Amino acid sequence: MKSKAQKQEELNEARRLFEKSKALVFTDFTKITAEDVRRFRRDLNHVDADFLVIKKRLLGILLKEQGIDVDLGKFKISVGTIFSRGDIEKIAGPAFAFFSKLEVPEGGAKDVWIKHLLGGYDLIKKEPLDGMQLVYIGKLPPREVVLAQLLGILAAPIRSFLYVLDQKSKQTS
Repeated sequence: MKSKAQKQEELNEARRLFEKSKALVFTDFTKITAEDVRRFRRDLNHVDADFLVIKKRLLGILLKEQGIDVDLGKFKISVGTIFSRGDIEKIAGPAFAFFSKLEVPEGGAKDVWIKHLLGGYDLIKKEPLDGMQLVYIGKLPPREVVLAQLLGILAAPIRSFLYVLDQKSKQTS
């Protein structure tokens, strides 16, 4: 059992991370090996995010201090929190990728790990997100890929028209 001083230190660490954050993601880390959690923390460092395991009661105190109303009691398991200095879109992708790449236990459903994305909170828009929203956002390709696809869609009719003009000019020659 942690002493009051240890709990206060944990809460102070969460406050420090919260001050820099633009988004929070709540995850279930039960049945995930310590090595996988370390790998997850390393992956999160690349996207300016931190993973902190903090008691739900202490996290509830932190969120209440900040005026955020999130019911953590609905999660009946241990909750790990990702504090992201980027938008929710920046963190949902790596979180989804991590949980979807975990080895599925024998006899388990294919999406067993994706269910570990419990929910989140967008601090910029001040709105809560449920686990399914995080999964949908996490499945989206990166912004650069979407822009490249859009450019391809816009360029295709022009390219086809130029091809027709080229073929027409070859027929008249």
